[in-house]
Amino acid sequence: MANNIQTGKMLRGRQDNSKAKLWELFLYPSGAIVNNYFLMLMMVVSYYAAGIVGLGTVVASFIITGSRVLDSITDPVIGFIIDKTQGRFGKVSIFLFLGFIIMAGSSSLIYFTTHLVPDSLSIIYFIILYAIFIIGYTFYSIASRAGYSILTRDPKQRPIFGAAEAVYGALYATAASLLLSNYLAPKYGGFSNVGLFQELTLIIIGVSAIFATIGLLIIWPKDRVENYYQDTKQEPIKFKDMWSLLKGNRPLQLFIVAAATDKLAMQIKGNQIVGVMVFGIVIGNFAVMGQIQAMSLLPSLLVILFGFRYANKNGSKKGLIITTWLSIITALFVFLVLWLGDPTQINLTNWGVMTTTFVIGYVLLNSLVKLPLAFVIPMIPDIIDYEAYKSGRFVPGLISSVYSFIDKAVSSLAQTIIGLLLAIIGFKAAFPDVDTPYTEGIFWMAMFLNFGGLIIAWILTLIAMKFYNLDKNKMEEIRVELEKRREQNSESIEEAKSIRDAK
Repeated sequence: MANNIQTGKMLRGRQDNSKAKLWELFLYPSGAIVNNYFLMLMMVVSYYAAGIVGLGTVVASFIITGSRVLDSITDPVIGFIIDKTQGRFGKVSIFLFLGFIIMAGSSSLIYFTTHLVPDSLSIIYFIILYAIFIIGYTFYSIASRAGYSILTRDPKQRPIFGAAEAVYGALYATAASLLLSNYLAPKYGGFSNVGLFQELTLIIIGVSAIFATIGLLIIWPKDRVENYYQDTKQEPIKFKDMWSLLKGNRPLQLFIVAAATDKLAMQIKGNQIVGVMVFGIVIGNFAVMGQIQAMSLLPSLLVILFGFRYANKNGSKKGLIITTWLSIITALFVFLVLWLGDPTQINLTNWGVMTTTFVIGYVLLNSLVKLPLAFVIPMIPDIIDYEAYKSGRFVPGLISSVYSFIDKAVSSLAQTIIGLLLAIIGFKAAFPDVDTPYTEGIFWMAMFLNFGGLIIAWILTLIAMKFYNLDKNKMEEIRVELEKRREQNSESIEEAKSIRDAK
């Protein structure tokens, strides 16, 4: 340990190129999560496919799930390509650009043309376009995650990524919720008018283009060979290394358990169908969803700021554990409020006990569910550094794709779970809409989809984190060792170059 500290002191004065500027750390995540904006756009595609194209709820759900499985299968291939790429356009920049173009083009074709195709061809046409969208989504998501490990090599800076991404996510979620529940749904009379989907598509593409450009401009100068760590004695990576990577990287395995189960539960909760069930049917006022989301914005930002400061001081692992416990308690509280009280009394123009209690609980829950993002995001580059420390391989693409492969394979089940469960209670031809009558079956299904899945996933996260060993002290040890090796590799390359020049 003493040698590591001494080495750290010697290297400290030469590490400027290993860090990013503060404004880069805050702005890059705004472009890195553009794929999430498009993912939100696709969270309403089931309404379009089932109600407007006419595919039916179960068929539409299975198609969307199948496309997500395709998404997970393409991840390792694209991750391997990213790690092998070291050309003039960098390792990740070219894939960010291609990913955005593909997502924008395919989503436009889906919402503007699928309902115009003859019924006999509509299923095939929709599947092809959705599959193309998935390829673009995969390009962008893996490249953006790999970019985190290139932009900075200092683990102390990485919690800023998580905090910034959580802030952008909170702002976007609020804007998107208000857009859907308070503008688009009233304007078009629910989710049965094609105009809603087309206007939403144009808005998403326009906003995403701005942030994608910001992300590209920030990562481009750093996306160079000299910023990729690689042991000069290590053999070139091969595609089969993906399995050995997962098998031999215990922190990666535990991280996948925690993050993938949370992602599945969050995708179920965040699905627009579930929002319609909770707010449009159980509470009976769909506009309240957007209004409460807006009220959650400031508390969310304050909670994210607290989480960032805590993670910076104590490490991401401790922050994730504490947040998970608080989230479980809050989710149970909000469920009890809805179960034991009268949800129809919830109205922001009538601040009685029911409204006040529910709003306080739901605002707190909305704030807490965004906070784990501030802890999870820094864990990915930490695991990338751990692999380099353990094996000498700098493989951000492979690690991001291994995680993404399993994450998407699990989270792809979200739409199928929703579709099958709703079919059980009678929704086979169309999904519940804001004008669907209330029933006890809808209430209990809405409670399970909105709260039950989250609580199960959070319990699994707590179990996984009990065995996750990349805490703050371990990451500092890894950082010092990698910088020492980087210096040694640079000296070896310079020495070899001098000998070659002398000859």
